[in-house]
Amino acid sequence: MIGALFRIERSLKDAPRKKKEKIRDKHSRPLVEAFFSWCDAEWPALLQDTPLYDGVRYARNQREGLSRFLEDGRLPIDNNISEQNLRRQAVGRKNWLFVGSDDGARANAVFTSLLASCRMLGVEPWSYLRDILCLLPDWPSHRLLELAPVNWAETAARDDVRHLLDQNPYRALTLGRE
Repeated sequence: MIGALFRIERSLKDAPRKKKEKIRDKHSRPLVEAFFSWCDAEWPALLQDTPLYDGVRYARNQREGLSRFLEDGRLPIDNNISEQNLRRQAVGRKNWLFVGSDDGARANAVFTSLLASCRMLGVEPWSYLRDILCLLPDWPSHRLLELAPVNWAETAARDDVRHLLDQNPYRALTLGRE
């Protein structure tokens, strides 16, 4: 059943939201319902402390979350993107154990979040960080969100911002212009 659900999802990879919802409702929903019916039917006979018991218990407890993709065509069937991003945190945890202070840990969290946002939005991180660090000293605090990765493409395309960046001597040095 799980394999069939993923085959359906592969066929919907580039489909528009409404089409995904329609096909999921017709083909995926019956499979999801059959899976949970199987879980409910097998539950009383499963032996505790076995992998199958743990898996079925998890599925039954997370029924709503595991079925949510059926309601919204924007949602993927899995959470692989989130898991991959969390994995970076788990791998880095040992490296960050001794960041030096609470302030250092906060700074690390901010930069990690900025870089993850850049990656998610397709913003090149080195040039983004270089440019916002050049802009920040003179940037009005009430307009900081314009510098967020989600708004960066629009902000960086503005003539006034291009002018500020072109006039910045530190940026020119990093670009090898001086």
